[in-house]
Amino acid sequence: MQVGTVCLSGQSVAGSLARDRCYPTCVDRDEINRVLKAFQDVGLDYVLIGATAMGFHGIVRATEDVDLFVKATPENIDRLRTALRRVYPDDPHIDQISTEDLLGEYPAVRYFPPTGDLYFDILTRLGEFADFDSVESQKRHVDGIDVHVATPRALYILKRDTVRAKDRDDAAMLRQRFNLDDER
Repeated sequence: MQVGTVCLSGQSVAGSLARDRCYPTCVDRDEINRVLKAFQDVGLDYVLIGATAMGFHGIVRATEDVDLFVKATPENIDRLRTALRRVYPDDPHIDQISTEDLLGEYPAVRYFPPTGDLYFDILTRLGEFADFDSVESQKRHVDGIDVHVATPRALYILKRDTVRAKDRDDAAMLRQRFNLDDER
């Protein structure tokens, strides 16, 4: 891990946390669109998960982050950094998003952009449970951008058995809205 990277609960943290920043108070849709456009432009293999992905399916709840799986290859992680540099060109913390971390034992990085409007939880896998290749996804065309988002069923599977109450609530909403069953 590079100097300046903060590690909390096995999760690498890169970005302005080191600059005495707290969590964001709002999420800027235009900023998310700029990042998603950069992902498209560099050919990043990714899939949105979490509450941001739920929003693409019409279930909106407050969130302060963007959760995503990226394909676990060194080349794809290079594309991730390239995309983020296009949106945040003056942020040296992007270099702290290391291939070693994302391909290692704890493959999750939290990136706080300098804007302070949101943060990204970037994962290559959740243990043996899920990764980029195992999460069913679909392409959505939004504001001229092709966005790769987990399907409602995939989101339900990711959320239904977690310990967080809000994830279980999300799973219940997904189940009801999309008439999903509990098949494993």
